[in-house]
Amino acid sequence: MSLCAECFHQGDHTGHDFNMFRSQAGGACDCGDSNVMRESGFCRRHQIKSSSNIPCVPKDLLMMSEFVLPRFIFCLIQYLREGYNEPAADVPSEKDLSKVLQLLEPQISFLEDLTKMGGAMRSVLTQVLTNQQNYKDLTSGLGENTCAKKSHEKYLIALKSSGLTYPEDKLVYGIQEPSAGTSTLAVQGFAGATGTLGQLDSSDEEDQDGSQGLGKRKRVKLSSSTKDQSIMDVLKHKSFLEELLFWTIKYEFPQKMVTFLLNMLPDQEYKVAFTKTFVQHYAFIMKTLKKSHESDTMSNRIVHISVQLFSNEELARQVTEECQLLDIMVTVLLYMMESCLIKSELQDEENSLHVVVNCGEALLKNNTYWPLVSDFINILSHQSVAKKFLEDHGLLVTWMNFVSFFQGMNLNKRELNEHVEFESQTYYAAFAAELEACAQPMWGLLSHCKVRETQEYTRNVVRYCLEALQDWFDAINFVDEPAPNQVTFHLPLHRYYAMFLSKAVKCQELDLDSVLPDQEMLMKLMIHPLQIQASLAEIHSNMWVRNGLQIKGQAMTYVQSHFCNSMIDPDIYLLQVCASRLDPDYFISSVFERFKVVDLLTMASQHQNTVLDAEHERSMLEGALTFLVILLSLRLHLGMSDDEILRAEMVAQLCMNDRTHSSLLDLIPENPNPKSGIIPGSYSFESVLSAVADFKAPVFEPGGSMQQGMYTPKAEVWDQEFDPVMVILRTVYRRDVQSAMDRYTAFLKQNGKFPGNPWPPYKKRTPLHPSYKGLMRLLHCKTLHIVLFTLLYKILMDHQNLSEHVLCMVLYLIELGLENSADEESDEEASVCGPERCHDSWFPGSNLVANMRHFINYVRVRVPETAPEVKRDSPASTSSDSLGSLQSSRRPKVLQRENSGTAQVFSLVAERRKKFQEIINRSSNEANQVVRPKTSSKWSAPGSAPQLTTAILEIKESILSLLIKLHHKLSGKQNSYYPPWLDDIEILIQPEIPKYSHGDGITAVERILLKAALQSRMNKRIIEEICRKVTPPVPPRKVTAAEKKTLDKEERRQKARERQQKLLAEFASRQKSFMETAMDVDSPENDIPMEITTAEPQVSEAVYDCVICGQSGPSSEDRPTGLVVLLQASSVLGQCRDNTEPKKLPITEEEQIYPWDTCAAVHDVRLSLLQRYFKDSSCLLAVSIGWEGGVYVQTCGHTLHIDCHKSYMESLRNDQVLQGFSVDKGEFTCPLCRQFANSVLPCYPGSNMENNLWQRPSNKSLQDLIKEVEELQGRPGAFPSETNLSKEMESVMKDIKNTTQKKYRDYSKTPGSPDNDFLFMYSVARTNLELELIHRGGNLCSGGASTAGKRSCLNQLFHVLALHMRLYSIDSEFNPWRKLTQLEEMNSQLGNEEQQPEVPILYHDATSLLLIQILMMPQPLRKDHFTCIVKVLFALLYTQALAALSVKCNEEDRSAWKHTGALKKNTCDAEKSYKVLLSFVISELSKGKLYHEEGAQECAMVSPIAWSSESMEKYLQDFCLPFLRITSLLQHHLFGEDLPSCQEEEEFSVLSSCLGLLPTFYQTEHPFISASCLDWPVPAFDIIAQWCSEINSFTERHAEQGKALLIQESRWKLPHLLQLPENYNTIFQYYHRKTCSVCTKVPKDPAVCLVCGTFVCLKGLCCKQQSYCECVLHSQNCGAGTGIFLLVNASVIIIIRGHRFCLWGSVYLDAHGEEDRDLRRGKPLYICKERYKVLEQQWISHTFDHINKRWGPHYNGL
Repeated sequence: MSLCAECFHQGDHTGHDFNMFRSQAGGACDCGDSNVMRESGFCRRHQIKSSSNIPCVPKDLLMMSEFVLPRFIFCLIQYLREGYNEPAADVPSEKDLSKVLQLLEPQISFLEDLTKMGGAMRSVLTQVLTNQQNYKDLTSGLGENTCAKKSHEKYLIALKSSGLTYPEDKLVYGIQEPSAGTSTLAVQGFAGATGTLGQLDSSDEEDQDGSQGLGKRKRVKLSSSTKDQSIMDVLKHKSFLEELLFWTIKYEFPQKMVTFLLNMLPDQEYKVAFTKTFVQHYAFIMKTLKKSHESDTMSNRIVHISVQLFSNEELARQVTEECQLLDIMVTVLLYMMESCLIKSELQDEENSLHVVVNCGEALLKNNTYWPLVSDFINILSHQSVAKKFLEDHGLLVTWMNFVSFFQGMNLNKRELNEHVEFESQTYYAAFAAELEACAQPMWGLLSHCKVRETQEYTRNVVRYCLEALQDWFDAINFVDEPAPNQVTFHLPLHRYYAMFLSKAVKCQELDLDSVLPDQEMLMKLMIHPLQIQASLAEIHSNMWVRNGLQIKGQAMTYVQSHFCNSMIDPDIYLLQVCASRLDPDYFISSVFERFKVVDLLTMASQHQNTVLDAEHERSMLEGALTFLVILLSLRLHLGMSDDEILRAEMVAQLCMNDRTHSSLLDLIPENPNPKSGIIPGSYSFESVLSAVADFKAPVFEPGGSMQQGMYTPKAEVWDQEFDPVMVILRTVYRRDVQSAMDRYTAFLKQNGKFPGNPWPPYKKRTPLHPSYKGLMRLLHCKTLHIVLFTLLYKILMDHQNLSEHVLCMVLYLIELGLENSADEESDEEASVCGPERCHDSWFPGSNLVANMRHFINYVRVRVPETAPEVKRDSPASTSSDSLGSLQSSRRPKVLQRENSGTAQVFSLVAERRKKFQEIINRSSNEANQVVRPKTSSKWSAPGSAPQLTTAILEIKESILSLLIKLHHKLSGKQNSYYPPWLDDIEILIQPEIPKYSHGDGITAVERILLKAALQSRMNKRIIEEICRKVTPPVPPRKVTAAEKKTLDKEERRQKARERQQKLLAEFASRQKSFMETAMDVDSPENDIPMEITTAEPQVSEAVYDCVICGQSGPSSEDRPTGLVVLLQASSVLGQCRDNTEPKKLPITEEEQIYPWDTCAAVHDVRLSLLQRYFKDSSCLLAVSIGWEGGVYVQTCGHTLHIDCHKSYMESLRNDQVLQGFSVDKGEFTCPLCRQFANSVLPCYPGSNMENNLWQRPSNKSLQDLIKEVEELQGRPGAFPSETNLSKEMESVMKDIKNTTQKKYRDYSKTPGSPDNDFLFMYSVARTNLELELIHRGGNLCSGGASTAGKRSCLNQLFHVLALHMRLYSIDSEFNPWRKLTQLEEMNSQLGNEEQQPEVPILYHDATSLLLIQILMMPQPLRKDHFTCIVKVLFALLYTQALAALSVKCNEEDRSAWKHTGALKKNTCDAEKSYKVLLSFVISELSKGKLYHEEGAQECAMVSPIAWSSESMEKYLQDFCLPFLRITSLLQHHLFGEDLPSCQEEEEFSVLSSCLGLLPTFYQTEHPFISASCLDWPVPAFDIIAQWCSEINSFTERHAEQGKALLIQESRWKLPHLLQLPENYNTIFQYYHRKTCSVCTKVPKDPAVCLVCGTFVCLKGLCCKQQSYCECVLHSQNCGAGTGIFLLVNASVIIIIRGHRFCLWGSVYLDAHGEEDRDLRRGKPLYICKERYKVLEQQWISHTFDHINKRWGPHYNGL
């Protein structure tokens, strides 16, 4: 069911599961259709319609349309007839067709508009389209009208050329009345439709079939006479609708026509007529589809129509009954596949009569068949239709025939000599075809066979399936041996058979034996599935490596989650069924023969394997044993309930890895029967998930990888439910098994359950369904016991090619046998006297419990003469006399009879042959001849080889004794096994002991021995006996070797550990600084500073390590050292706002964001205002720039020699493999920590002594210091001589300038003026200090060292900037220092009225002045000079604060303050009382016009609050704090002093005392007053009067501007990204249809800037400007090269940084904590606040380059 967005949002779907998807080609909304959904779910609009009574439309209103429409539609049809020219190559030239369609666009659109007019108009259209009389009159071409005749002729030609015949009118069209007889008759004609093999006459076939007996249908070459003409070739159009559909198909389903035909569907009468018409044209659709070039588009459109028609059960049933829909569909599918059949090469290449589809054909490669198959699956989902199918024998025969086309397709032949030249990729087509064309219809049919009443259907399917299989075996000439080195993964007939058997037993209570064939057929049935299992092991053993990667691809696809329940599961189930009914010895020996490891199963230490290379033996043996374990343990179809299966699947997937919800849905084989209630997402899925797994919320890991919400297994699941067998079955990659074991090991260690390396745990199985009890006979057959005994012996004797995995599987099988043993032991003894077989010489009975204790004394083996056994011949020969026991007396006979190596085991093969012959029991001799030649050559007994000789081994062991010795061997101790029941008899009563459930091999052996003892008293006694004998070491040298090995291992490990420790210690010192750095970059909590106790080493210590050459030393003029830095332009500061209210992303037309209140905008306005009224050069000293496009410098803290860096860059340039950065632009990664960088900042040479001198406090007076400062600034700064250092200083300054765009550097009215550079340089310092302040959270309360720890490079940056700024000496007359510290004669300024005045000092920005003064001083700076500058500037700042305060308050307050302050003016500390100073400022400024002409505007400026002395004090402190913070930071960087931490309310006092503004003796008892920090360089009132007079002279003319410039907004809040809405859908609905403001189109990829909310087209060529696409352009304008965009159609965030970009991830996650990139899954998404915070943090801290790893160039194309 699908709804359009509008209906969905208007209906109530709370709590429902739904997917939102963007329809690519339109579709039909089901809202309002009560066949599809309940009325309660209709949207508001449709609910009204369905409830109210609709009045009839007056007849005369519709008369016109009834008259006009037939002619209009006829006109349209004539156009279509005329426009269609049958091209020569039978392929319509697409251009011509699209031209005709373009011409007809208005007509079809008109019809479409009519359908939207409502029900009345639709019913008129239906009448017109289905009226046969109208059609006959207008189109028959019988009248006089030549034009009509011509068009009729064209129509006939089109019909003919489409391979359709036009029946004469007397032949009434319509398939015969659907009686059962005729329909089978129609189908029988192509019942064997495999007829591309023309070379065989039917008479030839007759002879061939004679010997094979009955049961084989004739294979007929299909000729036109056998085709069901009516279905394939006949079309007779009787109405406009039919011909319209014909042309729609001819023109390959034009979108407009499809929409029109679909829009008419609400009319019920039309729906029925149209469905019948569609079915009538079904064969024609298939033919057109096959020829089409655009089969993909056409397929989509066909399905768009058919899904609307066939999803309705009532309609499907009606059409099935009236139009024989099933016959048509099956026939059409059969004919479609017939066009691409080839001869099968499986088994008998020359004489094979079987044909299969050719997977290389376009039909299969391009999935052209899927529309027809999906329709078929769709109608089979309706019970009434499926029942009809299952009852119709003829249809079942035809369908099995269809399925047999896929049986054995895509055959692989193993390349033995050289690598295959061309790796064919057809396998994917083969797997897709089997899944879609065979398996899915099968699941559809199975869903209707769920109850007892449907037993008959199952019997039908099984019967015809077996017939088809018998035919297949005959056709490929199969007897008993599969052809070597061939495998096909496609056996759909086997799988149909298996799945219907499973369903019959599980749901229909059918007796299994009643639907099973005879033994011979079972033997044949098991061969090919077993061949696949063996081939899987071969492929994983790299035996198929010459076939290329594609064979591995096949092996993986076969077990992959979407395929496994239609492929490997049925195969294993079928093998389980065969194993439960066949002789177990035969089955076991077949398995080992198929896996080619029979020769390995000998007691001898050396052997020859005729069919397998030694290097593959081990993995093939592992494969064979693993297969047996899976076969015997798996219960998927043998008794598990659906919920148990789901739980087991889920546990297996979760044990391999933690999984997201969606990947779990994807990985769990969907129960393809939708009505089972286990479809992913259903209630049972969620409840099982919550029972077995815990949810881990999504986190952001350091290092930039964003985790999704994951599910991880609960502890009790690891403890009790971890099932290695299920994991092995479901792993696509072998590494996943290891991953599951590693996780299991970690769990056991963590919970203290087992410290070492555990073995896979043994898990109890669900009880077997009674029908399959026979399967357990495999565990109790002598052949298996011989194999287990032999392998245990070989492992104990350390023979080659055995592994721990082999032992693990052997023990697993023994344990399975003990768990499933027959209870009565007495029976075993009776079974000994059965027919004499060679196995009896090994074990007396077939029960494992008894056989375990049976001792085997001697074994005769055939071994190569070089084997060690031969040398011990003499003792063996003497002991052969005493072979008097029962089994040894019988052995020589066996040897002579079989003439094979180890009689007991090698006889496996011969034994199996014999049994096969007995069962088949053929009378004719030729049958025997068929078997013999094949086998004798391949399986000739190795005894015939001359170099083999016979040896007799003394064994004297039983399985029990071998197990006990194994225990000794594994534990490395003598007599390590002590029967636990001797101490604690309780153990035998309650054996389930948790200590045995987890552990390694030792634990497994103990567990098995305990179980053996439990099962029989005899075993218990024998175990005790064996343990009493002090066993000598088994083969002494071997054991010591093993011990030595372990000891060596320990020793080696110890040494390795020591070496590692040493290395690590060495590395730790080198890496210490790097680690601190890395930790700091990676933790998103950059707000919490690292407490670094020592002062900055760069300041006090001038020795640097070069990370390239590894040498340490000082930086010198000749060989300077530099810091690795990243320079980037930043506009983060400019995004600060002055209000705390967060800005939201606009989601309606009304909400728009205007950037007038941002920091950047305010500073811009201020600068342009100053430039309007004052002298340009003076303006450029009064403010700072860099709020937008400022250059931020950051470092990873590593240093390198600059010459080393140059050679490093050279090597990068020559390296072709560059990941995402451009060396030509100077970019590189730090050689040590790989952090991204693009420049090197030279370190200024300096020694410790010097620093200490500069920091000593001096006792000079403030006035002396002021003079010194002026004098030092006056000295011209000469650029140092041409040293390497100075060159580098110059080049890094160039880099800094080039980092940002010109528009962010040039603010002067005269381009290129030196003042510009001057302004830019001190602003760089300001930008870096301000950004550091923001990184600290906007204040310095936390104190400590710099947050950046050792990563601060401000000191070096200051040196570089100071060096360059000293080159621009400010003319001493204009130096602001003078104005700050000296009184001037008042009349000096009056002369130059005509020029623009200089900026009054009170309009200057104090922080900018501070940086100018400091950077103008020679470096390094002395501490007392620094404090002096700060004191002078604080006085200015305080005065600015008073002036701003005076403007803010109203006239009454002003006069009151003026008065109160004036009274105290002559007291002793008047200069340090803000009230006195404020009254003086007011009285001075009152002389000008600043306070006049307020009028209307006054209200805006004046704050309405009443000012108390506390609020005034707070205002003054807040005004001064930003300056104090920046100054303290600067002091910290220049002099390396730590910042004290404090409470927010004491920040002012702490910082001012830290800066030396507060006298040390200042008492803190009474409330703190900011004015006490003042230290006036000259009498306060004089200098204030001088400053105020400058303002007054300006406000004479411009009072308003004068006032605006005085009030500086200094309290900026921290920058933030826009606030996003909770639900992603609100963003999507508004933006995905929004038009772009530039090109007024709806963009294909809309994006939104998360910094400013601008809507842009991603990659939109329409908005390109000078080859820059809009996103790149916006990132330059909005973020100076950094852009953060949300891609609306993908929910992903993309970061643009300069010339690179990266996908950052998504901040919107679904309910399970997962991203939905590209909105593919369509789940509702919600904001993840933590992720958004991380994104914002990276933006503010400028760490995108370091944290995100996957960058690529965007070439301005985003």
